Amino acid sequence: MKCIITTLVVVAISALLFAGFLLAYVSSIPQGGQGPAEVRVEQGESFAAVVRKLRQQKVIGNERLFSLWARFSGVEKKIHWGLYRFDAPLPPREVLDRMIMGKGVFQSVTIPEGFTVKEIADLLANLQIADKDKFLAEAANPELLASVGLQDKGIEGYLFPNTYHFTPGTPARDVIMAMAEQFRRFSVPLLEQRSEAVQLSPHEIITLASIIEKETGVEAERPVVSAVFYNRLQRHMPLQSDPTVIYGLKDFNGNLTKKDLHDANPYNTYRIPGLPPGPICNPSLSSIKAALHPAGVPFLYFVSKNDGTHLFSETFEAHNQAVKMYQPVREPASQQRNSRRQ
Repeated sequence: MKCIITTLVVVAISALLFAGFLLAYVSSIPQGGQGPAEVRVEQGESFAAVVRKLRQQKVIGNERLFSLWARFSGVEKKIHWGLYRFDAPLPPREVLDRMIMGKGVFQSVTIPEGFTVKEIADLLANLQIADKDKFLAEAANPELLASVGLQDKGIEGYLFPNTYHFTPGTPARDVIMAMAEQFRRFSVPLLEQRSEAVQLSPHEIITLASIIEKETGVEAERPVVSAVFYNRLQRHMPLQSDPTVIYGLKDFNGNLTKKDLHDANPYNTYRIPGLPPGPICNPSLSSIKAALHPAGVPFLYFVSKNDGTHLFSETFEAHNQAVKMYQPVREPASQQRNSRRQ
């Protein structure tokens, strides 16, 4: 009996000594540590592989002791993937705490006005912020759409163009929700305060704003472009907007053809009456304001002046003259089914 007690005491003392040694290790800065160092934790990467990277970058000194502490603490499977930057040597415990809490490097990304969901996915993937396929899958996830009130629509048009700060490897859902929240914050108040004279629903307003966004990059022109479309809607004239056709094409190669204008896709405003079923991009606040407040002008047509601006016309005859002046190599409008623009 005495022997057993002695053994237990020895084991207990040894355990305490080892625990104290382990605690001392994780609480002290490793010798030879250096900074800055960056370590990328990939999604699904094993803890052992992560520890190896930390050792190779001299963020930690002893792989085995670091792993033992993580196992002792029960946090081996709790680290977040992403990019971590260590500007100066840190105690191993603090290194582990950072990864458990996901305190990685925040990367700034600016979502340009007028980008589509697919273009946003490409941008985020190139910056290694989010996986493209997962982003697109989440963007079409019915549960996510329902959570932001878009269950019968889609996310296109509702991701607010702005500058965001994410850690590489941020879950696609979190990225989408952040952008949707910014839309709610900046755009929804405008939609709720729209004039009774505007006979379009909020979804139709965003759809129109997205077309305006794609038609002109000149902010001062947007209310005028908006007026052209309102005037055509009131006269039951087709919008005949090239960007809507392009959005609906499966494989657009950069050259819009006559055949494309006859393509039977639901976004082809040369064929369908009124607005397309939804936005064709994620518009700026400026374009949303233009869709809510069209200029009081009678124009029905506009043509590019080849410098980023447009010439607007009230009559078909005046529009034809403008086309001859600025687009002499294009087919005359008289042969394009009363086209709104060239």
